[in-house]
Amino acid sequence: MAHIEQEVRQFVIDNFLFGQSNGHLSDDDSFLEKGLIDSLGILNLVQFVQEKYDIPVEDEELLPENWDSVRCVAKFVQGKLDLVNRTAGEIVKN
Repeated sequence: MAHIEQEVRQFVIDNFLFGQSNGHLSDDDSFLEKGLIDSLGILNLVQFVQEKYDIPVEDEELLPENWDSVRCVAKFVQGKLDLVNRTAGEIVKN
């Protein structure tokens, strides 16, 4: 999951902090509370995740607990990847 956290953090730094993190972006910093990302920015982050990790994101998954920090996003992505891998394994077995 550390690799996912690193990629998400870099995306946020590059796209919302314009490359200037100054070491002040922890994995648990709330994007919304710190004013780093607004609702449109969350949609950009969702698009990045969908394209980067080739996972679907349903409307009901657009919740702060999935998208409000580097750690939240990484946990969400890892969970989706695990689900995709389990599903693929079940299909192969059948």
